[in-house]
Amino acid sequence: MDRTEANTGTREVSERLRFDVAPLERWMADNVASFAGPLTVSQFKGGQSNPTYRLDTPSGRSFVLRRKPPGKLLPGAHAVDRESRVMSALGRQDFPVPHVHGLCEDENVIGTPFFVMDLVAGRIIWDPTFPGLTPGERATHFDAMNATIARLHGFDPAAIGLGDYGRATGFVERQVARWSKQYETDVEAGRVPAMDRLVAWLKDNLPPDSGDGRIVHGDYRCDNMIFAPDEARIIAVLDWELSTLGDPVADFVYHLMMYRMPAGMFTGLNGLDFAELGIPSEEEYVVAYCRRTGRSALPDLDYLIVFVIFRLAAICHGIRGRLARGSASSAHAEATAAMTEPLAELAVNQIPSSRR
Repeated sequence: MDRTEANTGTREVSERLRFDVAPLERWMADNVASFAGPLTVSQFKGGQSNPTYRLDTPSGRSFVLRRKPPGKLLPGAHAVDRESRVMSALGRQDFPVPHVHGLCEDENVIGTPFFVMDLVAGRIIWDPTFPGLTPGERATHFDAMNATIARLHGFDPAAIGLGDYGRATGFVERQVARWSKQYETDVEAGRVPAMDRLVAWLKDNLPPDSGDGRIVHGDYRCDNMIFAPDEARIIAVLDWELSTLGDPVADFVYHLMMYRMPAGMFTGLNGLDFAELGIPSEEEYVVAYCRRTGRSALPDLDYLIVFVIFRLAAICHGIRGRLARGSASSAHAEATAAMTEPLAELAVNQIPSSRR
């Protein structure tokens, strides 16, 4: 699957995700300053979990709407209220996020809760090799990603109004329990032998808790951010559905996973000639993050690599379940769901031989 082609741009809203636009226009008139309709609504091709829409107005002003999908949902999933809250808080700190105009929890407007934010014009890079750039330009784009996640992890949650956004301790243990339970209880998606093995190994090999509770994005990767049109500067980080308080090292290792995944698998880079492309090596990327965050090294890296790949496999497994229940929102959900087994096998292969 060509991820750039599959995810770039918009399409007509699918029949299952259509809604009456008039109530939305009334809500926006009450909640968005200087709003003037009528709205033209289209659906972004991307957005596996929460359906995402482009809202265009006659004046040329455009917005983005994120909503919970209709239908049967797993408890705690599709938390658009949390996305809205964390983006609003970070925006007040001049962290690069779109401006949020408002959250609507009244299901009578479009059928499910939603929030509306500004459309940010720039570049979403779906291919992790950053095609079309020189080696020097690639290096600066990777450095921008590294600097932005380091800055996120530097915020004191309580100081910016997010002290109660999650539990600061026990993050990895809770995450292992959460994704294991989600995998095991999603009966429509079926069982996967490699996932069963990972669930057992992760529970049996939990590392000591770091005790360092910071804001974690949960899905930080190149295609969940918007770069400025003509420079290596991140102007918006997107898709905060999985954000919470937790271990920043685990969050960074999820981003670092790109170095362990084969090229062509999601945002995988493994197997490429980094020096020729201008991409920093995994070791160089880790050193840069540690320098920016005052760390000497990343503790429990081997365990966390296994965990983050397992978690991505569990997310794909959840998409498989949504397909079975008829609530998947993306046009390429089947291709993503099919990655469950390959990712689970990749995670098993990351387990150090001495700990198998």
